Amino acid sequence: MGVGSGVPTEPVYFMKPDTALLKDGYPFYIPDFSNDLHHEVEIVVKINKNGKNIEEKFAHKYFDEITIGIDFTARDIQAKCKEKGLPWEKAKAFDNSAPIGRFVAKTKFNLDNLNFHLDINGKQVQIGNTKDMIFSFAKCISYVSKFHTLKTGDLIYTGTPEGVGPVKPGDKLEAYIENEKLLEFEVK
Repeated sequence: MGVGSGVPTEPVYFMKPDTALLKDGYPFYIPDFSNDLHHEVEIVVKINKNGKNIEEKFAHKYFDEITIGIDFTARDIQAKCKEKGLPWEKAKAFDNSAPIGRFVAKTKFNLDNLNFHLDINGKQVQIGNTKDMIFSFAKCISYVSKFHTLKTGDLIYTGTPEGVGPVKPGDKLEAYIENEKLLEFEVK
């Protein structure tokens, strides 16, 4: 969901190619085409079997693992796209724009009351809980599956809490589910 765009009545989603993933704690290099890059921390679910038109009540059967990830957005590029009514992929789907943490079994947590947060340089900048999400994991999975067949290994980033903001070279990002650090990398 875009910052300042109000509360949506249905999930707003976009797609990122596999080249957007940044794994294993590799550093993130700020692209030369943006001067206003923002972080958005999100819980990520990993689809475990193919599905189409998944009913919400069955959506829990379509993922076994979760993690935490960052949805980087080039706000300056996004603003230009919005002005012209263009899609946002340039601002959201560029290479390495989706750092992803280590996956853990969903059974390890209470998914209805799950704390997560992002620290930058040791300071908490985003704090969220799944009970405050606009759309549940089940709603996100069900909604996306109406338009796209979900495939094993697909990842769904599920939305960000308040506190999004800019990153700069030298920043160290650490993202947690509960008190377990699942993602750590530096911005270059």
